[in-house]
Amino acid sequence: MASLYLGTGFLEQELVDCLEEMLDRSLQASGSSSDLRVSILLDFTRGSRGRKNSRTMLLPLLRRFPEQVRVSLFHTPNLRGLLRLLIPERFNETIGLQHIKVYLFDDNVILSGANLSDSYFTNRQDRYILLRDSPEIADFFTELVNAIGDVSLQLREDDTVQMMEGMVHPYQGDKITYCEMANKRVMEVINSARTRQEFLHAQTFHSSQGEDHCFSQQDLYASGDMKPKPDTWIYPLIQMKPFGIQIDEMVTETLLTEAERGARVYLTTGYFNLTQAYMDLILGTRAEYQILLASPEVNGFFGAKGVAGAIPAAYVYIERQFYNEVCCVGQQERVRLQEYFRNGWTFHAKGLWLYLAGSSLPCLTLIGSPNFGYRSVHRDLEAQVAIVTENRDLQHQLHQLGFS
Repeated sequence: MASLYLGTGFLEQELVDCLEEMLDRSLQASGSSSDLRVSILLDFTRGSRGRKNSRTMLLPLLRRFPEQVRVSLFHTPNLRGLLRLLIPERFNETIGLQHIKVYLFDDNVILSGANLSDSYFTNRQDRYILLRDSPEIADFFTELVNAIGDVSLQLREDDTVQMMEGMVHPYQGDKITYCEMANKRVMEVINSARTRQEFLHAQTFHSSQGEDHCFSQQDLYASGDMKPKPDTWIYPLIQMKPFGIQIDEMVTETLLTEAERGARVYLTTGYFNLTQAYMDLILGTRAEYQILLASPEVNGFFGAKGVAGAIPAAYVYIERQFYNEVCCVGQQERVRLQEYFRNGWTFHAKGLWLYLAGSSLPCLTLIGSPNFGYRSVHRDLEAQVAIVTENRDLQHQLHQLGFS
């Protein structure tokens, strides 16, 4: 499980209790040891906030099952020195976070923008996608979360933290050395997945182009030597600017750049603060854009005490500035902004849908943790997937669960 944080309410405690029950049952069934492993990756600053926090919620698991449970707390290398000493709790989270939300169970993967907190389980609008029986995707995200965990602080049974042996400390060690080490560790995962995929493609090609050409494609299907032609592709997109990894940013900019006249791009974010590059592309390209935002009343910070209570108004100001730019270039018919409102709910959904010219259904969607804003691109650790599909049933589902 990778999330920004684990909440401290009743539902979150039920989740921890469920993990404890399964670990206990696994241990009893196997005797002295068990193959069941639980690995949890959270953000250090958000997960350590307050006396009761993500760490205190997970300590019982660590104490009972020290050989089976791993809790890693990512600490941004940009929060160090005087900055770390002077910025108070909560505000220090603006410097950079572990923002990936991936929940993985064997070969089943849930990708989302939602954290492990009770509001997300009850009255907060978000997006989730379940990839069932997807070992390649499961392997990739397992290795990715493990890699980030390796360069993170490890929670110990006494509620202290320490780095794994041989790893550079994120805020006490040399920043450049730490970022280079983290880049190497994460890129090993990405390059390994790329190599596996190339090998798989080569196997598929050779199985359909073998030495014996007397078999028809139907014969190969029947014999099991060749799988049916796929109609859906899933591409993991990683963004970790502190480590020099910008795959998600490059792909998103390419999608916005290449969207042709007559195509439609639907984009949603809980926190509207598009990067200047994204705004320039939206204003300068030919596709139609429909952007869905949280109205101030359904922003998660609405009604908060202190400075946080002003955050919804700040996003409205940013939204108004962008809309003024749209109007200044006469693009208000091509670029439309809408605000989501649902009484008693908050809004945290994020994503992108691409409709090709002349099509009423999307052929592509992005789903994951990025908000398409400055922090997502420049400060936080983010991951999402691009799902590209020719499957009409799946296209209908993506449309119905999007802006329909």
